[in-house]
Formats: sequence, C-alpha cells, structure tokens
Amino acid sequence: MKYRLLFLFLLTLVGNSTLFAQSDNQLITSKRWNAFWIKVPGEPADGYEICLFRKTWSLSNKPANYLVHVSGDNRYKLYVNGQLISVGPARGDLYYWNYETVDLAPYLIAGKNVISAIVFNEGALRPASQMSYRTGFILQGNTPAEEEINTGTNWKCYRDSAYHPLPVELIYSYYVAGPGELVDMKRHPQQWQQPGFDDTKWQQASKISTGWPKGLFTFDDGWMLVPSPIPACDLVMQRLKAMRKAGGVGLPSTFPTKKSLVTITTHTKATILLDQTYLTNAYPTIVFSKGKDAGISMAYAEGLYIIEPNNTNWRAQGKKGNRNEIEGKRFVGRKDSVISDGSTGQQFTPLNWRTYRYIQLIVETKDEPLIIDDLYGMATGYPFKYNAKLETDNTELSKILEIGWHTARLCAWETYMDCPYYEQLQYIGDTRIQALVSYYNSGDDRLARNAITLLDHSRIAEGITQSRYPTAIPQQIPTFSLWWIGMLHDYYMYRNDSGFVRDKLQGVQDVLAFFNRYQQPDGSLKKAPYWEFTDWANGKDWNAGTAPIGKEGNSAVLDMQLLWAYQLAAELESKLGSKEYTLKYGQLASQLKQTIRNKYWVTERGEFADRPEKDVFSQHANALAILTGVADGNETAVLGHKLLADTSMVQASIYFKYYVHQALIKSGMGNDYINWLNIWRENIKMGMTTWAEMSDISASRSDCHAWGSSPNIELYRTVLGIESDASGFEKVKIEPHLGTITNIGGQIPHPKGNISVKYEQKNNKWLMDITLPEGTPGRLIWKGKAYVLKAGKNNLVL
Repeated sequence: MKYRLLFLFLLTLVGNSTLFAQSDNQLITSKRWNAFWIKVPGEPADGYEICLFRKTWSLSNKPANYLVHVSGDNRYKLYVNGQLISVGPARGDLYYWNYETVDLAPYLIAGKNVISAIVFNEGALRPASQMSYRTGFILQGNTPAEEEINTGTNWKCYRDSAYHPLPVELIYSYYVAGPGELVDMKRHPQQWQQPGFDDTKWQQASKISTGWPKGLFTFDDGWMLVPSPIPACDLVMQRLKAMRKAGGVGLPSTFPTKKSLVTITTHTKATILLDQTYLTNAYPTIVFSKGKDAGISMAYAEGLYIIEPNNTNWRAQGKKGNRNEIEGKRFVGRKDSVISDGSTGQQFTPLNWRTYRYIQLIVETKDEPLIIDDLYGMATGYPFKYNAKLETDNTELSKILEIGWHTARLCAWETYMDCPYYEQLQYIGDTRIQALVSYYNSGDDRLARNAITLLDHSRIAEGITQSRYPTAIPQQIPTFSLWWIGMLHDYYMYRNDSGFVRDKLQGVQDVLAFFNRYQQPDGSLKKAPYWEFTDWANGKDWNAGTAPIGKEGNSAVLDMQLLWAYQLAAELESKLGSKEYTLKYGQLASQLKQTIRNKYWVTERGEFADRPEKDVFSQHANALAILTGVADGNETAVLGHKLLADTSMVQASIYFKYYVHQALIKSGMGNDYINWLNIWRENIKMGMTTWAEMSDISASRSDCHAWGSSPNIELYRTVLGIESDASGFEKVKIEPHLGTITNIGGQIPHPKGNISVKYEQKNNKWLMDITLPEGTPGRLIWKGKAYVLKAGKNNLVL
C-alpha cells in the first residue's frame, strides 16, 4: 500500500514538465560523452527484451542540483530511490535521437542513493512510429560532479524474463501500435527500483559504444544524440467512472470510482466491464494481492461491437453503433495479461500507455482468492494548456469545442498522431490541421515545430517527404508533401520565426522538383507515382482515398493541390528565399492555373470535373478551385453555392471538410458556418467523446482522429473572425461571420499576448470590443468596410 501511494505521487510529479531541466554545458552537445551505451550481456540486439539497470552511489550532502542526460532504445523509465522521474526518449530517428535532461537533486539524499531504469525493446512488434538501432541505455552526468553515475560496466543489469509479447487481434487489420504484454509476476523481481533491493546476483552491464552528439565524427554505429525539443508529457491520476456489467463477483458500490477492495473467490472466473465514460490515453494500473497462479487480463476498447447473429465472420462485424450502449454487443480489443505470484501488493502497469473508453477485466482464480486492492489510470499526453476562450450561450458550440480539444489532446504525445489506438503515426494531412488547432487553442508551437522538422528530415532521395514520420515502415503519399508546404506556410503566417522557415526552403524546393518531373508540357501532372491520397471519400472511381484519375493519368485534384503549393512556395521564396525560385514558381503556377481551367471546367454544369473525361465531380476539386483562385470573381460565389447545393458531387469526409469550409468562406458564405457542422452533431448523437475517423461513424475504425477538429480553428478564425494578416502574426485581421448570433466573444493566444473580441447587437447596432497585443495593429472588416484597429483596446459602435 505504501509503495502504491508513493508511485501515484511520483507519477503525478513526472507530469510536471519543469522536471526536464535545461543544461548550459555546451560540451554535452559538442564533444564525445564519457558515458557508454550499455546492455545486458549475451542478450539479442533487436529482439523483444525488457532490461533492468541499477547503480548505487553515495553523496556526502544533498546537492542543490544534479543534472543528467538520459536516453534509451526503444524506451526507458528512470527512477531515483524508487521514484519515477523521467519517461523517454521522445520519438525521433537515428540521425536525431533524443535525450532528456533531468535534475535528480529533488530525489537525492545525503548518503546512499540508487538510480535505476527499465529499458524495453518490443522488437519486431514495436509500434511503427518507433525507430530503433538496438536495445541500449545511456546516462551522462552534466559535469564531472555528476559523471560518477555515468553508464558503464559499473552499472548492474538484469534481463526480466517475466515479460512476453501478446499479438493484437482486432476487427480492423491495420494496427501498428505495439503488442500487449503477458507478465508472470513469479519471475519478476519485485521492488527492484527500491534502495533496499539486493542486486548482488545481477550481472555487470556490457558496453555497446560511446555516446556521440550529432555532428561529430565517429567510427561507432548507432544513435546521433540531440536534446529533446519538447517538454515532458503529462501524467495525471484518472479514476475509472463506472462499472457497466459484472459476472462471477460481487462489487462494492464505490468500485471503481474510489479505492475499494474486491475479492474474487477460489476457482472463479470474474468478468467486469468498466467505463471511463470518455476516451483516454492512460497507463492503466491494477494493484492486487494473494491469488497465487490466478490469471488477470485487462483489455481495452474505444467502443463495443454490435453482435450480428447472421454473420459468421466475426471480423466483418465492424459496426459499433452508439458508443454509450453495451447491450447486444461484444468486446474486442488489445489485451494485457498477468499471472499472480500470490504475494501482497503486486502491481501491474503496462510499459506503454493504452487507449480506451472501456476496460474489460477478467480474473480466473485457482486455489486462493485474489484481492483487487485498486484499479486506476494515469492519463498522459503532450502538456498542452487550453488558452483560448469562447464566450457563448450556445451549449452545442461549447460541446463541439470541448470534444475537438479532447480529440486534439489524445492525438498529441511526443509527436502529433493520426490516432492513438491503431497507429500513433504523425501523418502530414492530419498534422497540418492539428498544428493550427495548437496555434489557436493553446499557443504552444513546440510540437508543431518538431513536426515540421521531423517531416523535413523524412525526405527521400526523390525529394518528397514520407507521408508520416517518424516511422520504421516507410510510406509515400506525395500529396501530403504538398500539405507539408502548406503547413510550413501556416507556421510562417502565425509565428515570427523567419530563420526556421528559411531553413526548410530546400525541402520545399526538393518536394516541388519531384512533382515537376511528372508535369507535362502544359503543366498538368501525369501518372504521378505512389499513393496520391486525397480523402476517404465514397464515389465513382475513388480508389483507397485517391481521387479519380483520367485515362492518361491526369487528375484535377492533384493539379490543383500542386498549384496551391506553387503559390505558397512562391510567397515564401519572395519573402525569405531567392528571386529565381519566386519567378519559377510563379510561372509554373500561372501556366498550371490556365491548364486546369482548360482541362477540367465544364461550362454546362458550371463546375470543375475530377478528370479530363469530365464524367465525375467532387467537392474536393471545386473547393480547391476556389482556394487556388482558378475560380474567381462572381464565379467563386456561384461555385461556393454549388458545393452545398449539388449533392451529386462526391462529398468530403470530416477531414477534407476543413478545405471545403475554407472555400465556402472564401466564396462569401461564412455567416452560415454553424449550419455546416452536421457531421459533428452526428458524432455527438452517437455517444462520441472524440471525433471519428470516418463519416460512417458506426463503422469507423478509429474513434479518435484530430483531423476532424477543424471547428476548434474555425469557431475562432471564422465565427469570431480572428486571423493573421501578415507573416509572423505581426498584423491582425478581424472579420467576424456571426450569422444569426447576436452576442458572442472570446480570445485566442498570440505570440505577443492575447487577442480578445466581444460582439453584441443592441438596438440595431453592434457593440464591438477588440483588444490586440502590444505592438500589433490590425483591421476590422465588417459588411465590406475596413476599420483601422490599434494595438490595445478598440471600442466600436457600428
């Protein structure tokens, strides 16, 4: 019990990002480390392996600070005197392998101390987002005073054979987020992190190689070390909210919302369905006693699946229905299993966090009862803070914002993620929208900068980025490389960081050079290779998310997306790069714009077709025509209305509605924005607490995709009208689209402070209070007329 409470307290401490310290020792990044990467002797380099490391040392006095730099492969958890203080490293690649800087001083005492780490490599079953060289661990003191605990042969080590991987079997086949765990507590060294643990029978660690900061010459293979660019992730205590069903056991009324003892009698199988009531990413922890040889399993699901009695193929039974409902449904999910050793105060927490709304707990006892002492989770994620406000009496809008922010939080850890349950991969299409949510809702741009940089590092020899990164499984979606250019331009508009953007222009040039090789003399792309994904739309000749392609290999959607990339790149080059590239991209854009009009415009429909055969039409092509200026003048407004009125167009999913809505706003329809949110309303009606991946909510594979969180941008950018009006957000444009709203306000974070607005209609006049940060001028656009705004408070009656 004492140990469990201490564990809870310490995990909460890890959630404080201030624990990741800053080092002013330039030698750490400029010279070879004196510490060595270490391993357990005789163990495989890249197989499934759980390694424990320990070192004991003495201090004459408790130090004021004690900085160390630490990393591992695949991952580590670091303890001092039994206290968990660091989890990492933040995911990257071998050319940029992150280490964390941690101050151990708060956990040290005068006298004997012990530092320990669990390092785990999930081998061939590791998450696709986890890159790896081999199992290893390294810790380097910041100065000679701390180098007494540098990793080397003076550390003890042990291969924990209690762990075995459990393959994951799900309804949907594409799952790449790592295995479950089977842990036999009889083989696990209990309380191995504690100072009093006897490690005399443990081996001495073996050296692998010296630690090398990136950029230094070395004959050693392996990791190029760089300081982590992001803060420590949160870890926050989170109790389960409800017990939905139980069999084979009697439960106290307080379980699981409060710590409660639950006894499963001998030779019993108990099944308990628990409900967090909302989706979460957390480290589930079960504390239990007695019950020697009893088996415990915890399985995790976003929602339960509807039982279809007439369908004998269980993998084809993929509908979830309303996520709040459990009757007539079955549980399918990732699972962890534990075998009890019969002792008191055993504890299991999986090595990696799990995503769940529901946990199915199954206990099968043998000759001794098993007691569940407690069951809870420790929620984790990137430490975003919600710094925006929407002041409205419209509870529906508040609910949409709440769910959108929760979705964005669950899709942000050490990188942005498409979804936390199935893939945990940083796809560019998702990440662009997620970064904008971060700018508008939090103001914290560190994860976005990290994403732009990682994706730049992912570029292959042909020039394009990978579709997602970091990843151990390469994948190319060239259209996502074009969205990466858009993402860089977004950063350019919202952050005054020209050096960062200029550094990425070579990547922009390489991406566009790739596409230029597949442009025909008229500028149109022909038979561009790889997976040219656009959207998970359903329509004629939409193939695996790729928009229809003509017989000669042409596509309006691809041409328009390339056009937009040329336009944005030309702007970046004109401000930060070269005149030659500005001219080149401008000319290519001008030619392609005319070609698109000639090749895809259908006069009798007043719409752009998806391919030269002019037989299929989509919201995607016509929205991009508006956004790129291919449609202009009065044509823009007419085409905008057709985007909604012509239901024969292939409809965009929740993801691509971000671009469709931008086009509608550009066409002058922004006052109707709130009317376009039906897919989000449908999610709420289906009991969703995050936004589903697909438009078919019942059959959606993933219940959590932040590419659907675009209302968290547009309720501020469109409805409140707050937008950057110059690079670096140095100027502000306020152009509200209020529709029938008569009273609303809010604020968003800005690099120089906050932007706040308040709009209220009284006596046929609008009272508008607008506050801009110091040194940041702006303009208000209202009913086609512009008004000058000064930095500070502006009060207008219109």
